[in-house]
Amino acid sequence: MQSWSAPAVPVLPGRGPALRLYDTADRQVRPVSPGPTATMYVCGITPYDATHLGHAATYLVFDLIHRLWLDAGHQVNYVQNVTDVDDPLLERAERDGVQWEELAASQVELFGTDMTALRVLPPHDYVAATEAIQEVVELVEKMLAAGSAYIVDGDYPDIYFRADATEQFGYESGFDRATMLELFAERGGDPDRAGKADPLDALLWRAARPGEPSWSAPFGAGRPGWHVECAAIALSRIGSGLDIQGGGSDLVFPHHEFSAAHAESLTGERRFARHYVHAGMIGWDGHKMSKSRGNLVLVSKLRAQGTDPAAIRLGLLAGHYRSDRFWDDATLAAAEARLDRWRAATTLPAGPAADDVIGRVRRYLADDLDTVKALAALDGWATDAREYGGHDAAAPRLVATAVDALLGVAL
Repeated sequence: MQSWSAPAVPVLPGRGPALRLYDTADRQVRPVSPGPTATMYVCGITPYDATHLGHAATYLVFDLIHRLWLDAGHQVNYVQNVTDVDDPLLERAERDGVQWEELAASQVELFGTDMTALRVLPPHDYVAATEAIQEVVELVEKMLAAGSAYIVDGDYPDIYFRADATEQFGYESGFDRATMLELFAERGGDPDRAGKADPLDALLWRAARPGEPSWSAPFGAGRPGWHVECAAIALSRIGSGLDIQGGGSDLVFPHHEFSAAHAESLTGERRFARHYVHAGMIGWDGHKMSKSRGNLVLVSKLRAQGTDPAAIRLGLLAGHYRSDRFWDDATLAAAEARLDRWRAATTLPAGPAADDVIGRVRRYLADDLDTVKALAALDGWATDAREYGGHDAAAPRLVATAVDALLGVAL
């Protein structure tokens, strides 16, 4: 599948410092230590509604990581999926009286348009679930052969993954069984499915039902479960031992826990990814922004109203990426004012020397993406430039280049 177009990323003098990130599984900030090519798998959208600010905030996190790796001298192999066949998509298509393929295609196109406007770097491989059916089938066959999966008898012989197929299951989230069961039921699981060996066992292959899309397989026609799709795409495009598996914090369990366990059950490795990185949730009107609640602030609607995408980006970067936080009119107004101040300062004929502020921005971002401190450092430079001036004619343009390269904001 074709990803969106890539913005140019300017190159700064020197190299940025090594990145340190909070690892969900280890519950601490620690170094990320990729080789010459850094690898990252980030879960993409289920395309049944437009891009809201919760989506945008998540993909900005991994865009920052991508940019910091480039600044540190790494090549980046970034893979993202699109879950273009799943129950929510099929249900929305039926509700709206459209073909599910058409709905998915239209929303993927809109998402790409929003990502382009926000200057998010595209993945190297952008893979739809429907493009990875063969990889999924091969994984399910291997899991059946290994005994980590089984078929539930009945009219619809669905295939399930055994939650106890790996000894370390649960290490990523750290949740107890009661919490797992609660979240499993809330987030697409089916703990009450008759015939399962364990309520926590996760669907790998949904046997064909009348009126639903399906694909042929040696174990019977059907379609992929949610978690196995990501395991198959990551293993086929990157392999085991990727540097980062990432997404929103609502994916920690069950989605990321199970996708990692699927891969680990086949590779025998202790960890699917060296780092598990998760972004906080964005709220609006007192609640987490979600399609089910309907309290969405859409990137496309903000853009249609004339909002500068750079201001949207700055508004989302104004809070720490791991924090659950709210978006409101004041957040946007503050971001627009900040953008105006920075643009005014970086178009002056001269300003204070840039080396110190660029060095601090690099260090703050490398320390678990501390955008709060990075933005404050740039605020300070912009204030000094506008109120006190400076004698370095190259500084304003160099600061603007750093803001573009590291934060993805064009001034």
